Amino acid sequence: MTLKLLMEVSPQELLEALAEVQNHVLGYVKSMSLKCAVDLGIPAAIHKRGGTATLADIAADAQVHPAKVPDLRRMMELLCASGIFTTTTAAGAGDDGAADDDTAYGLTTAGRFLVGWRNLSPVPPFFVNPLVVSSFFGLPEWLRSEPAAAGSLFELAHGCSRREMAGKDAGFGSVLRDAMTADSELFLEVIIVDKGRIFRGVSSLVDVGGGNGAGTRVVAKAFPSIKCTVLDLPQFVGKASLAGDSDNLRFVEGDMFESIPPADAVLLKNVLRDWSHDNCVKILQRCKEAIPARNAGGKVIIIDMVRGSMLGDKKIGEMEAMQDMFAMCTNGVERDEGEWKRIFSDAGFGEDYKIMPVLGPLSVIEIYP
Repeated sequence: MTLKLLMEVSPQELLEALAEVQNHVLGYVKSMSLKCAVDLGIPAAIHKRGGTATLADIAADAQVHPAKVPDLRRMMELLCASGIFTTTTAAGAGDDGAADDDTAYGLTTAGRFLVGWRNLSPVPPFFVNPLVVSSFFGLPEWLRSEPAAAGSLFELAHGCSRREMAGKDAGFGSVLRDAMTADSELFLEVIIVDKGRIFRGVSSLVDVGGGNGAGTRVVAKAFPSIKCTVLDLPQFVGKASLAGDSDNLRFVEGDMFESIPPADAVLLKNVLRDWSHDNCVKILQRCKEAIPARNAGGKVIIIDMVRGSMLGDKKIGEMEAMQDMFAMCTNGVERDEGEWKRIFSDAGFGEDYKIMPVLGPLSVIEIYP
C-alpha cells in the first residue's frame, strides 16, 4: 500500500480493509472450527439440552479434556461471531466478564441446520476434506494449463475424478455420500413443502444421477402413487439397490449420456452443474427422448442454482460466487438464467420453461418438450 493511499483513507477505512483481508486469509479457520464443532457433536449437545448449554455442559458432552476447555471457549466465541451459535451472559456477571458457567450457548437459525431429523451436519466434513481442499492448491497451475491437459482441479491434484476417488478411497466415498444424502434429503423436503405441486399428476419419475436414492426416497414416500426410478452408474447404484426396491422405488444401472428409462418426468438434482454446456445439452436430449409430449404430462425437473436472482444482496451474491468457484474443482459451473436458457434451447426445449425459486437462487426449473 502506497503512502499516498494511506493518507487518502481514514483510519476506520484502513481497519475495515485490513479486517477484510484477514477474514479472507483466515477463512479456513472458521471452516475447520465448524467441522470440529460438528465432529464433537456440539450442535446436537445444545439441542439435546433444550436449546441452550453452558461451556461445562458442552465440554462434558463432547468429552473435551479439562485442560482444553479454555480453547473450546475460544472456538465457541469464533462460531458465535460467525453466526452459528448465540451467547447469553447471565445477569449480575462481574465487570471482569462472566465465568464460563454464566454463559449459555444457543443455536442460531444457521446452527439449527446442523441438528434434527434432516440436517446438514455431514456437509462441513466434505467441504473441508483434505482431498477437496488440496485440489485448490493447484489453481495457478490449472489456470495456466491447456484445458485437455489439465482436466479438473481435482484431477490435477489427485490423478482421478472425484467420483473415481470415491470408489477408490472408502473414507472419502463415505464422506461424499453422507454429504450428498444430507443435502438431497433436506432440500427435497423443503421443495415438497413449498413446491410439492410439481409432482402432482406425475405417475412415473426417473431420478437421473440419483446415487443412493436419498432424495428419491423422500419423493417416493411423499407421493406413493408415483413409480420412482433411480438411474446411475453401476458403481453408485449397486450398494444402494442392496437395500431393496420398495413398492414405488427401484434402481437401474445406466449411463445418462446413453439412454434414460421412459417416464412422465425426469429429475436432475445438482447434476447439470457438474457438466459443460455441451454435455448438459446431451443429457437433456436423452431426457427429452425419455418423456412424453407436454400435453401428455412430460417434463424435466431441474433442481439447481440460478445465479443473479437476488441482485443487491451481498451475502447471497458471495455465496453464489463461492459455490461457482467450488464447482470449478470438478469443471462444473453455476449458471444464471441466460445460460440455462441457452442450454434448454440447444437441447431442443425452446423457451418453454419455468423457474421457481425455493431459497433465493436455489431453484426448481421445469422444462417441457
